[in-house]
Amino acid sequence: MDIQTFVIWSTAVLSVVAILGHLKTFFGSGEAANSKALEGHGEKLIDLDRRVQKVENDLTHMPDAETTHRLEITLERMAGRLDTMDERLKPIAATNLRLQDYLLEHADK
Repeated sequence: MDIQTFVIWSTAVLSVVAILGHLKTFFGSGEAANSKALEGHGEKLIDLDRRVQKVENDLTHMPDAETTHRLEITLERMAGRLDTMDERLKPIAATNLRLQDYLLEHADK
C-alpha cells in the first residue's frame, strides 16, 4: 500500500468520524433540555395520578343513581305530607286567631 493512498483513506475516515461527531453533538444538544422537560412532565403526571385517585376515592362514597332516585321519591312524599298537614292546620290556626280576638275583646270586662 502506498503512503499517499493511506493518507487519503485515513483523511476520509477521520473526516467521516468528525462529521458523525458533529451530528451527534447537534442532535444530542437538546437531550439535557428534553431530560428536564421530561422530569417536569413526570411530576405533573404524578400529581394528576394523585388527583385522579382522590376523585375515584370520593366517588366510591357518593350515592349511585338508584339511591338518589329513592331519595327524590322520599322527599317528594315528605313534601306532600307537609302540604297535607298545612291544610289540616289552617282551620286550627283560624280558630286560635278567633279565640285570641275574643279573649282580647273580653279581657277589659
